[in-house]
Amino acid sequence: MNRLTRLLTWILKAAVFFALFAFALNNQQVATVHLLFGHQWRAPMTLVVLVAFGTGLIVGVLGMLPGWWSRRQGRKPPADPDTGAPPLDSSLPEPPHGV
Repeated sequence: MNRLTRLLTWILKAAVFFALFAFALNNQQVATVHLLFGHQWRAPMTLVVLVAFGTGLIVGVLGMLPGWWSRRQGRKPPADPDTGAPPLDSSLPEPPHGV
């Protein structure tokens, strides 16, 4: 079963790759991006879409960093000086017996 799952995963990855490759081949015409102060950037449409996607990805990650950082800082309890292990959280409910 594990082998079948791995094969299906690779087939899905190949299908996505070939779909994106076909998109890139079909959009090779030059696109003009009008920037501020009359500047223009001319590049193939595929490159423009790739840069826009990458810029959005970077802006999204940078926008999420403060939340990630504050949660990471708040979750680390101080270690027990005797054992060096973090203290147990007694506020969590006990799991049912046998689980």
